[in-house]
Order: sequence, then structure tokens, then C-alpha cells
Amino acid sequence: MKTFIFILTLFTLIDAITFKHSLYKIESKKKRLMKTGEWPMYLKKKELNLRNFKSVKQTVKDYDDMEYLANITIGTPPQTFVIIPDTGSSNLWIPDITCGQGPSPKCPYYCSDTDICKIICDPSCCNINIKYPKDSNCDGKNKFNSANSSTYVKNGQPFTIQYGSGNAKGFLGTDTVTFVGDINNLEVPKTTFGQAQKISPDFAGTPIDGILGLAFKSIAVDGITPPIINAINQNLLDQPMFTVYLQHKGLESISGESGGVFTYGAFDKDNCYSQIDYYTLSSATYWQFKINGFSIGEKSIIRSYSAISDTGTSLIAGPPTAVDMLARVVGATYNIYYGAFMIDCNASFPDAIVKINKKNYIIPKRYLIDEVSADVCMFGMFGMDMGGYGPQWILGDPFIESYCQVYDIGNKRIGFALSRSTK
Repeated sequence: MKTFIFILTLFTLIDAITFKHSLYKIESKKKRLMKTGEWPMYLKKKELNLRNFKSVKQTVKDYDDMEYLANITIGTPPQTFVIIPDTGSSNLWIPDITCGQGPSPKCPYYCSDTDICKIICDPSCCNINIKYPKDSNCDGKNKFNSANSSTYVKNGQPFTIQYGSGNAKGFLGTDTVTFVGDINNLEVPKTTFGQAQKISPDFAGTPIDGILGLAFKSIAVDGITPPIINAINQNLLDQPMFTVYLQHKGLESISGESGGVFTYGAFDKDNCYSQIDYYTLSSATYWQFKINGFSIGEKSIIRSYSAISDTGTSLIAGPPTAVDMLARVVGATYNIYYGAFMIDCNASFPDAIVKINKKNYIIPKRYLIDEVSADVCMFGMFGMDMGGYGPQWILGDPFIESYCQVYDIGNKRIGFALSRSTK
């Protein structure tokens, strides 16, 4: 569940126990493969793998589309990893040293991309020839070596997590997880995480090392305590909450320009207007709540649905029949070749509206046109049949870019505040 541009993160201490970090966008695996013409074949392989799954332990995720990445370290001394901050899952995992061929390289293969290198990699890795790893999906990624950490505690329990068409398998361990900032760090001791010995091809060809789940413990595989919950339990944050602000930007943000902010322990007053509308969670599993309809122009779908706020999804997902109808309204057509609704990059249509309780939340139309290249654009919605499992709508980046998301863990509620960048 997402799209294609990724994000790296840097933390800044706001006060003693409130932390802020800036987000940066880079181009995603999906968009890169669409540009090169490799996406259709890759998509067929994914669909074949999906048919073979007997069970799914998480709501269906598709990290090929992921837009935001973050930097964390694990262990003492710290070992660095690039992860996806994901409110649609609850586990933290990274590759273990036993995954693939040998230790982490100084210059991972994705550093050969100039834009990615400027944001993520050591400056000495930029503008050099780096061979693509072909032996393992883990090769070329940062890997955790527990032997090098003085604070590591062995667990050894087997670990398997399934994200629809992607998965990771290995064992559990416990160590200090640190959210790395440009000035100060948020250290969370005694955090249990997955050490992956095998990862699926979905995670190959990207700068993603692993996933940082930010949802509730109730959906965590193996019942582990998510890092953010662990930080709250240890009184490391001023308030048991965090705020997400995403600034809507196109490909211009690939240069490393800031694309948003995660604020842990406080409301983000700098980027969000002060009026917050809170809604009690209908299920404290995902960040799940009720919506009362979705509309574009005169075409409305009025009924009660379950929905989630998901930073790990860069589009909006909904029931296939509903999305098909809305796509027709804006003139988008489904393209089998791309496996997505394509739309004229200059299409004109009314803003979208999500109805929650008695209030209308407006998603500007420009947030629903996702540029792949100069003259190729996708509609910012896709159909997803959950088969009676999980939420019916997934409100990803177009909604989160419109409204700051206030994830109130302590009161099990979610709040929405108009983003100061929404015009």
C-alpha cells in the first residue's frame, strides 16, 4: 500500500522529551521500474506469488510504492539502517548478518543513484560504479551483527511476517533502538525486533533495509511491543502521541528538499493549524476509525466504512467498485500494463471529499494526480478487496498531505488538523 517515492528522516530535539525529524523524498522502486518498462513483468511475478499465500498476518502491503524512509540505529556502538516508518503495521525488523553474502557493504548498490546518494549514502559512495547484487535479496543492504553490540540480548524465537506479496523471516532479538537526529537522538533501550535471515524480492532493488511499525501491539506479530509503545512505557516522550505532517511535493523533492516532519511526543504547531478534530478509534489495532462516505463532484458514496490512516501507503485504497466509479468521474482508465488507473496529467475535476462524522475533509485534486514522468500520471486511488479482513478504506499520502495526523496513543484516538501547506 503506497506509491513510489521514498523518504529519509532526521531527528531534532524540541525539548527534553519531544523529538522532531524532517522527511525527504526519493524515487520509489515502482516508479523507477515503470520508467524502464520492467514493471509489467515484475508485477506478474508478484501476482503469482500472491496466489500462493495461504494466510496473511498483516493487512496487504506493497512497499514498492513506499514514499518515506527514516534513519535508525540498533545496538552499541550503533549500526545504521534505513527503514520505512509505517503506521499500517507494528513490527520492527531489519536484515541480519546471516542474510545473504557477508557483511554490509560500505557503499550499497543504491548509492549509484545520484539523488539517493546525496540523501542516504556516505559522500565517498556517490558518482562511483557499484555493481548490483544478484546473490540474495539481502545483499547490498545494511545488516545487523549482534556480535558487535554490547547491549544485545539474545531471544532466538523464530520470526515470520507476511505483507501480502512480501515477507521477512528470521528470529527475534533485543537491543537499544535509536531514532537518529541531526542534533540529538531518541534512544529506546530493551526493544525487541526481527532479525531477518530471508526477505522477499519486493525489498530488493530499493534502499529499504526494513520496516518500523507504528501501530498498536495488538497486531504485532509474536506479540512484541512496538518501539514507539516501548518508548512511551519507559516515559521517554512528553506525551503518548506523535504527529505526522507531509508536505505535498512532486519530483522536485528528489533533490533532498524537506518533504515533511514526524513529531514524537507533541503536536506539531509549526506545520499544522491548531484546530484538531479527534475521533475515537473503532479498533486500536491499526489506526482505524469510521468514515461516512467519499465523493468527487456529484458522485457520492454514502455509507459507513472502516478506514485507517497509513503513512505506509502513498495512494488511497478502497473497495474496487467504489474506486472504479470515482475513477470514471475524473476520466481515469485502468491500464493492465501498469496495473493502475492512469490519468491525464492536466486533468481537471473537483476536489475529493472524505466525510467523517458530520464533517467534510477536502483532498485537493492535485494530490490525486501522481506523476510518473513528464507525460505519464496515475490516479491517486486504487481498488483493494480485503475479503472481509481489515479496513475497507486506506487513507494514504493524499489524505495525510491534506491534514496533519495526530496519533494519540494514550487516548486511543486519532486527530486531524489542516496542514499549513494545504491551499
